[in-house]
Amino acid sequence: MPDRPGRPEKPVLLAPRDMPKRSLKGKAGRLALIHSLAHIELNAVDLTWDLIGRFAHVRLPRSYYDDWVRVGLEEAKHFAMLQERLAKLDATYGDLPAHDGLWQAAQDTGHDLAARLAIIPLVLEARGLDITPPMIEKAREIDDEDTAKCLDIIYRDEKNHVAFGAKWFRFLCDRQGIRPESAFHTYVRRHFRGPLKPPFNDRARSEAGLTPGFYKPLAPLIG
Repeated sequence: MPDRPGRPEKPVLLAPRDMPKRSLKGKAGRLALIHSLAHIELNAVDLTWDLIGRFAHVRLPRSYYDDWVRVGLEEAKHFAMLQERLAKLDATYGDLPAHDGLWQAAQDTGHDLAARLAIIPLVLEARGLDITPPMIEKAREIDDEDTAKCLDIIYRDEKNHVAFGAKWFRFLCDRQGIRPESAFHTYVRRHFRGPLKPPFNDRARSEAGLTPGFYKPLAPLIG
């Protein structure tokens, strides 16, 4: 597998700290948010197929590949939906800058399938379960039903993606005879910068198999 996937000439990639803040307020803010989400989904396509190809040397059941092929197809569907929303705002993917943080996380975990599953589905995608419902609510508050419907579909699918991550992370831990929660804490402290930020969507996370014992010990103490 290549170190980096093929990329279009645009968007310009910046460090995450240099990215402008996203908001659904006004057309410019909505455009920036949808563009950022499209970038995340395009990265998710590459991350999923990398998850399939890079670790083909690991002995895994056929169902592992079936699960992640499904995820890859759904991530492509998400990107297409968001690209369509951009078009209706007279824009296209690449018009605005984007960050390279997702692929940096992939490079940091390219040597270890369990580490990759811990960071990508169980940290980064799980974060989507926390932040997407408020975005859906905000989109409906401003009567942007088209964006809300896109986010509804993404939220529904991402629950399954996190569930697949939890399923296969537990599978690898069981194979090695180690406790999944303790192993997750070790991988996150080693490969993820900073604590996991609340508030958490505990219900959605638990439905996906990511119970509080995984992530609550990694959150900052508040109060």
